[in-house]
Amino acid sequence: MTDNRFSEADRRAVYRAIHERRDMRHFSGGSIEPDILSQLLNAAHAAPSVGLMQPWRFIRITDRSLRDQLYQQVQTERRATAAALGERESEFMALKVEGILDCAELLVVTLKDEREQHIFGRRTMPHMDIASTACAIQNLWLAARAEGLGMGWVSLFEPAALSNLLQLPEGAAPLAILCLGPVTQFYERPMLEQEDWAQRAPLEQFVMENQWQKP
Repeated sequence: MTDNRFSEADRRAVYRAIHERRDMRHFSGGSIEPDILSQLLNAAHAAPSVGLMQPWRFIRITDRSLRDQLYQQVQTERRATAAALGERESEFMALKVEGILDCAELLVVTLKDEREQHIFGRRTMPHMDIASTACAIQNLWLAARAEGLGMGWVSLFEPAALSNLLQLPEGAAPLAILCLGPVTQFYERPMLEQEDWAQRAPLEQFVMENQWQKP
């Protein structure tokens, strides 16, 4: 084994955070200490990014009326998504899909403007800015779980409407609404599994060797 390996306790902690991370929709209000919130955002900002472009931007929503407007935008898209699901419409509407009004902190993650200037690693793969920002969100998620805080990723919104509401500059784009805060308990399994919406498939179905292999 390499000398750079973490201690056994540290390795267990890393894997525990990964496997116990949950997309939370149920929050218990409360608050997050400023130093803890700062640590979480620093963890996000420590994420890798293609060409070190650091495309993520975090908008902390502290205005209650703005939070309410975000909630209304999500509800509009929730209804549209339900209608698009056809026979699963009522099943979807019965799911709790966000905790915007209940969470301690609400963050909107956006991509920066003027991203076209960054071509290192993006000349043929321009979407790597999204991949990099997703890494930052995952860092935040794992750090939150380690701190005993829940986080939920909300993607039910119309990007242009949210951009207008938050006065994003031309070229910037919203990617996620993050609900963050104390929870009474974490789900034993991902909530969509618990609600029988979908089940996680076994890893063997996702790993191939040398070339794409049909099932």
